[in-house]
Formats: sequence, structure tokens, C-alpha cells
Amino acid sequence: MNVRAGTIDRPLTHDPQKQAPMTSSTSEPSGSATPAFSTFDATASRQNRNREMQLIQEALARAHMHQRMAEADAERQALRLVAARRMQRRAERVSLRARRALAMAVMN
Repeated sequence: MNVRAGTIDRPLTHDPQKQAPMTSSTSEPSGSATPAFSTFDATASRQNRNREMQLIQEALARAHMHQRMAEADAERQALRLVAARRMQRRAERVSLRARRALAMAVMN
């Protein structure tokens, strides 16, 4: 039976929970900065990464909605401006008509 150990480039498995724990070498002093392997850290890291990805999606959705709201506000403002110009032209025509009517009344 040929049992081959995994290498760094080609591990036996990519699942961190199924990988062998890293043992400290004899050259490292005991109590060094590398803690013992625990599956809780891998699970917590994976959950944190999932939470971060979810937060990224929420931030993108929030930014997209903010952009859509800004576009809607700009469109509403443009429509109000068009309506105001239309009313101004109508008021000018009515004013001209009234001035003409007044002039005709004064001349008679």
C-alpha cells in the first residue's frame, strides 16, 4: 500500500478541518507565537468570512439603492423645472393677452 503525504502545493484535502494539525518544530522555542491547531479557529474564520461577504453584498445593495434614489431625485427635479418653464411661458402669454386687452380698452 502506497500512502503518500500531502505537500504544500498538493495537499491531500483542501478542507481545513480535515488537515493534519501543524506541529511546532524542535528549533522553535516552546510557547512561541504559533498557537496549537484548533478547528474552532477555522470555523470562526469561515463564518467571519461569510459574514464579511454578506456585509459586502449589503453595502453594494445600499450603494446601488442610494444611486437609484439620487437618479430619481434628479429626474423629479428635471420634471419640476420643465413644468415651471411651461407655466412661466403660459403666464407670459396670459400677461401679453391682458396687456393687449387693456390697450384696446384704453384706445376705445
